[in-house]
Amino acid sequence: MVKLNEHNREQYEKHILEVLEKGERILFRESFLELHPTDRVDIFMKLEGDMRQRVYEYLSPEEFAEIFQGLEIDDQKEVNSEINEVYASKMFNSMPADDVAYFLTEVVDAKAENILTSMDEEEAKQVKELLSYTPETAGAIMTKEFISISSSQRASEVIEHLRSEGPDAETVYYLYVVDSKNKLVGVVSLRDLIIAPPNEIVENIMSSRIVSVTVNTDQEEVAKLIKDYDFLAAPVVTDDGVLVGIVTVDDVMDIVEEEATEDFGEFTAAKGATDVNISSFTAAKRRSPWIIMLMFFGLITAGVIGQFEETLEEIVLLAVFIPLIMDSAGNTGTQSLAVMVRSLATGSFEKKGLLHTIKREFGTGIMLGLICAVVLLIVVPILYQSFVLAFIVGVSLFLTLSIATVIGAVVPVAINKLKLDPAIASGPFITTVNDILGLLIYFSIATALLDFLPK
Repeated sequence: MVKLNEHNREQYEKHILEVLEKGERILFRESFLELHPTDRVDIFMKLEGDMRQRVYEYLSPEEFAEIFQGLEIDDQKEVNSEINEVYASKMFNSMPADDVAYFLTEVVDAKAENILTSMDEEEAKQVKELLSYTPETAGAIMTKEFISISSSQRASEVIEHLRSEGPDAETVYYLYVVDSKNKLVGVVSLRDLIIAPPNEIVENIMSSRIVSVTVNTDQEEVAKLIKDYDFLAAPVVTDDGVLVGIVTVDDVMDIVEEEATEDFGEFTAAKGATDVNISSFTAAKRRSPWIIMLMFFGLITAGVIGQFEETLEEIVLLAVFIPLIMDSAGNTGTQSLAVMVRSLATGSFEKKGLLHTIKREFGTGIMLGLICAVVLLIVVPILYQSFVLAFIVGVSLFLTLSIATVIGAVVPVAINKLKLDPAIASGPFITTVNDILGLLIYFSIATALLDFLPK
């Protein structure tokens, strides 16, 4: 199989497009099918109209299934509308059940039902099983294409079994040992199987210390487990220990990307609107709830400033530093938020504990505040000829940054304790809260020292 590099990609793509345009079926198949699946997807996505129809004609449904799996969901929907039902049915039958199930969750129920009806009974049964599990759990993302063996089999028998069943399995690096009731009792790596004597029975080769997940395990926990143990796949069992599927490392990579996108959307108060393919109307509809809520928080900020109207009227120069206080507080709080959400996601928070994290973030805030205060104590007197003003701004920023880091760290922990995603303590929310806090500190100190400020 050929994997194109940057040097020969353009030339090779041009060759394939030329033979496709000329209708040279055999030459197209030879050139196209020797490519890595990723490159096939890239080339296919550059085709339109009649050229795509030729690809459907030149490739069998089984061959095209590999391309379909590599497409984004919107592109999959488009392709599905371009191919006939017979072709689609054969294509879905050739795909892993988890990939078919994921596609069906993204289409309307009526169309999903039609696809399931057109598929082979056994293939459709596996897909329906995956669809029956709660979304974003191990059961919903697992694949049914795995190899299970008996503990009484010999190594040579298993290897022979692999030759016949291996091509249809998602992975053959791990073989799962089950008993007569299909309960998971052990696991054998392909390496251990190959180096074992041919007549050695599986029971003497397998490891009975099994790390598995249940069908109801959250997908993030599954991803963490596979990462921590450096697995290529993790077995999925029912509450009774019956082996029903596996979650592979490529599924985990998709989960990590999905969760990162979701957390990024939460951080920026743009959940569900990070996809550039959605319309402006849809993006605005999904962003508007947070924006409207933050707008009301902004009114609170305006109210805080209004409470100190007399102070501002007397010393108008104080207004110059309002953006500095607000921006610094918001930025520092958002940094602490990002650190905490990340530590919660990776599990490092559980190892260190809340007290350690708060002490670290508070210490960080104090040092940041001191640095900023020292800079302001030097710069402000030069620009505005007032040491008292420099003291007010410097102390205010010192206190604000010290507290803002703690707020940024504590809020996501509190949300996590409520069994909610800590990322919903979004950056804009933390920023607004710290803005209000910073202004209260700033104007309180300024009001207390008002008599010492130059009029």
